[in-house]
Amino acid sequence: MGSLLALSRFIDRVNEFVGRNVSWLVLAAVLISAGNATIRKVFDMSSNAWLEVQWYLFGAVFMLAAGYTLRKNEHVRIDVLAGNLSKRTRDWIDLFGHFLFLLPFCLMMTYLAWPFFWRSFQSGEMSSNAGGLIIWPAKASILLGFILLTAQAVSEIIKRIAIIRGLLEEEAGHDHSMPPQVEAAAEMKGGNNA
Repeated sequence: MGSLLALSRFIDRVNEFVGRNVSWLVLAAVLISAGNATIRKVFDMSSNAWLEVQWYLFGAVFMLAAGYTLRKNEHVRIDVLAGNLSKRTRDWIDLFGHFLFLLPFCLMMTYLAWPFFWRSFQSGEMSSNAGGLIIWPAKASILLGFILLTAQAVSEIIKRIAIIRGLLEEEAGHDHSMPPQVEAAAEMKGGNNA
């Protein structure tokens, strides 16, 4: 299990690095969007290329940060149900959910994204918009995003097994306990009973 935990730590570091650095693309997208809007209003000019760059950057942030988001346990959960379950039960639900649903989905999407990207790359596919950009970088971000998400799913499965077996403590801030909103509601409810 030690080598699997080392693999998990490596995957976590890769997604941490990618997630933190991809966040700068949000700033780039905002600056490009503001510049494009200003030029359009002041000079009555526009460029499809600049509009597409905004789209590429948004798509890249969304796709490339998916693994990082999973690592940080920030994906959407059904907290109303999970908040009433024991930690051990939530750990088992996470393990089965990651193994039976997330991992197969990510593997299928990676498998399907490869030819989607490769055909675009080989053909030099261009946007159908006048003055548009090449399309394969956007399709590459889809492929890379699912590769990173697949790797993080494997990492989460390894960690969940280790936690269930008592070989690993839950990372600080990664406890799959009640989210702050549910916890606050529970405290308010408890406060009313006092």
